[in-house]
Amino acid sequence: MRDYEEVTAFLGKWGRFQRLVFFLLSASIIPNGFNGMSAVFLAGTPEHRCAVPPGANLSEEWRNASIPLELRGGVTEPSRCRRYRLAVLANLSALGLRPGSDVQLAELEQEPCLDGWEYSRDVYRSTIVSEWNLVCEDDWKVPLTTSLFFVGVLIGSFISGQLSDRFGRKSILFLTMAVQTGFSFLQIFSTSWEMFTVLFLIVGMGQISNYVVAFILGTEILGKSVRILFSTLGVCVFFAIGYMLLPLFAYFIRDWRMLLLALTLPGLLCVPLWWIIPESPRWLISQGRYKEAEVIIRKAAKINNTPAPAMLFDAAEMQDSKPQQQQKAILLDLFRSRNIATITIMSLLLWFFTSVGYFGLSLNTPNLHGDAYINCFLSAVIEVPAYIIAWLLLRSLPRRYSISGTLVLGGGVVLFINLVPTDLNVLSVCLVMLGKFGITAAFSMLYVFNVELYPTLVRNMAVGATSTASRLGSIIAPYFVYLGAYDRYLPYIVMGSLTVLIGILTLFLPESYGSALPESFEQMMKVKCFRNGQQTTGIRNSKESPKTLITTL
Repeated sequence: MRDYEEVTAFLGKWGRFQRLVFFLLSASIIPNGFNGMSAVFLAGTPEHRCAVPPGANLSEEWRNASIPLELRGGVTEPSRCRRYRLAVLANLSALGLRPGSDVQLAELEQEPCLDGWEYSRDVYRSTIVSEWNLVCEDDWKVPLTTSLFFVGVLIGSFISGQLSDRFGRKSILFLTMAVQTGFSFLQIFSTSWEMFTVLFLIVGMGQISNYVVAFILGTEILGKSVRILFSTLGVCVFFAIGYMLLPLFAYFIRDWRMLLLALTLPGLLCVPLWWIIPESPRWLISQGRYKEAEVIIRKAAKINNTPAPAMLFDAAEMQDSKPQQQQKAILLDLFRSRNIATITIMSLLLWFFTSVGYFGLSLNTPNLHGDAYINCFLSAVIEVPAYIIAWLLLRSLPRRYSISGTLVLGGGVVLFINLVPTDLNVLSVCLVMLGKFGITAAFSMLYVFNVELYPTLVRNMAVGATSTASRLGSIIAPYFVYLGAYDRYLPYIVMGSLTVLIGILTLFLPESYGSALPESFEQMMKVKCFRNGQQTTGIRNSKESPKTLITTL
């Protein structure tokens, strides 16, 4: 059987058909940017304090003094979860005593917010937090909401690859788009936090599945020279565009239900793409459906205004297309020797902590000084140059030095935030954005690095295992943000330290830049983790230019 690249070489590398597929598939990723980070505003926590009912029989002076002060973030502010006992205040008010002069407030008995809370509307008109009072004793539900979304992402990453292998790329792509859009719409009608969270989990399943299948479809249709561009400046940049549009929508729509409706409607614009985006010819050929694959290829030739050969697949190829018996691999093969196990464990840690840093910094933008909407927009904008830098680094520099350097940069500047004086808030925001830049660049390079380390037999399995570690990192990332409730610098100290540590450990992984992809365990087992890959892999071809393979997530 001839190679697919050889069969379709007449189409060229960057014709009108390839450009159409590139931009339409990339554009289908934009709604993923909405849903992936929408919890930043949907679950935003407005400033709040205990409500004092109108019938509390308090004078105006005692009503204003009914909330105790507490030290928070180095600033004295009204308590969010406690008030002075109203029965006591009513008696003192009736006696004509004055707070502060006649009565020492610090000696008064306190009680929880028995009559609910008053929420500030300066930033948010309403969120799920103010809707269902997810504060004080129930504030743990806020990070859990986001974590369960990423649990859905984890489940979706398992399911999407298998479904697309079984039923085709195009069908599952549009099915997952429908799941993401449909269940986001249903969230608008949520009557409880529990209902909202369950639907959010399902949205997470559709969100990552859509991303993964679009990624697979694009890499299978586009040629080798365009794949790395598609995987960095294609899907990643368009995800960032969706992320950038999120704070713009949220700025003008401050009610969470209307905001969710506005974020859901763009998904309907993807419906016409069903008649434009083709099925993957590679997948059709793997299923023995040569006639359907030939129709798509000839249509692509027509779009490119390129003459197609009279015969694409001959009868001998079709009859001889039975899958060859291949050696079966299991998950334990990723640990079959000390060298391979070391690479696998270090790769799992690398993906896990990089994901914690990326999602932790992204979800923490409302807690930064300044306007929450501007901070979120800057967090999205900084991803675009990060992807461009990652693309340039992948083309010209060794992998482990590029990834390690960007991680140490990202984690190092985040560590410096706690040293910035409180009056230099702009500098703190700049350091956070620089940290986000470094971690994002490293994150986008991990897929390429990972597929170059493992042999063909377990390559997809290795990417699946490390991607799962990444999902686990995203699940616990909201709780790193939650540490800010105890100390505003604590999330940065923890995330920065872990990112710098994993950046240093990356230097001990083998180098894959300029090396041919390993095809067997024998080639991989020659790799020494603490030596340069050029000396140990035994598979470098000095006559070949650096190659990159993009596989499924």
